[in-house]
This record gives sequence, C-alpha cells and structure tokens, in this order.
Amino acid sequence: MTRALLAATAAFALLAGCGGATEDQAPTNAADAAANATGNSATPTAAAAFPTAAVSGEQAKKVMHERHENYEEFGDSMKVLSRELKSATPDLAAVRQNAATYTRLGPQLLSWFPPGSGPEAGKTHAKAEIWQKPDDFAAKARAFNEAATAFEAAAQGSDVAAIRAAHADLGKSCKACHDLYRAKD
Repeated sequence: MTRALLAATAAFALLAGCGGATEDQAPTNAADAAANATGNSATPTAAAAFPTAAVSGEQAKKVMHERHENYEEFGDSMKVLSRELKSATPDLAAVRQNAATYTRLGPQLLSWFPPGSGPEAGKTHAKAEIWQKPDDFAAKARAFNEAATAFEAAAQGSDVAAIRAAHADLGKSCKACHDLYRAKD
C-alpha cells in the first residue's frame, strides 16, 4: 500500500511539474474525452478509477483506437527492453527511456476501458470479463503500475541484474492480466 501511495504521489508531482492540462483545455485524446464524459480524469495517477459512464458509437470507437495505440506503445517499448536486456551489455539509456513508457501510460490504463468499449462495440482484444470483473481487473492494473514503478526505479541504477529482475516482474504483471482479459487473435 505504501508503494502505491508513493507511486501516486510521484506521478502527481511529475504531472504537476509538466504543467498538466487545465480545466478549460479540451481533451487531447479519446481516453481524455471518455474520462471527461464519465467524470473520471485520465490524468496519470496510480489511483485512477474505472470509468462508470458508458460510451457508444463514435466515442466508443475513438476510445478503442486510443487504447489500441497505447498498448502498441507498450508493445514497442517491451520489444526494445527485451532486446536490450538480453544483450550482454544493454544500452541503459534505451532501457530507461522505454521503462518510462510504462510509468507514463500505466496509470491511465483503467480510463481506457469505459463501459461500451468492449467486444460489443467492435473488434478488440479486450474480453468482456474486464467489465464483468472490474475489481479484479483494477487490482491487476494496480499490480502492473507497482511493477512498472519498481522497474523504472531499478532502470535508473546500473545494476543490470536488478534491472532484469524488475523487468521480469513487469512481464509477469502483464501476463497476469493478458491471461484473463486479453483475447487471442
């Protein structure tokens, strides 16, 4: 619990330092638009809540597209990380850059799944079980964010064994969710 609180505090501080969106700014992506429509903020925080208001039609398609693009970014970063961490001498700058992808996008994860953006809305890898078991899905999202935070912290150091171990933990947190909530092609 303390790690989650620290992660939330760190994410908030980073966002504040970046000059996050003000209330009068329009949403810049579908996840922000969906979050605004549901009353939830898509601003990265470890305590992000599952959206409760449903989306439909074009709004659902936009949310699904944005979700897909975010997961593509996760996948692209994981490819770089896996390649580098299999190397005898990993490029730690590349590892650090790609580790940051997880702590930047991970806290937004729950906002990518408003009701109405599941299989009923079109082609998606998101299984209906996400919305049937929201507490479990949210718990897995929290575990993922904790693993991402720990991985990024390890990546800031130079202990390659510790970085590899934290990366393995991140991979396990990804798999824990994919096994239950991601449909295969």
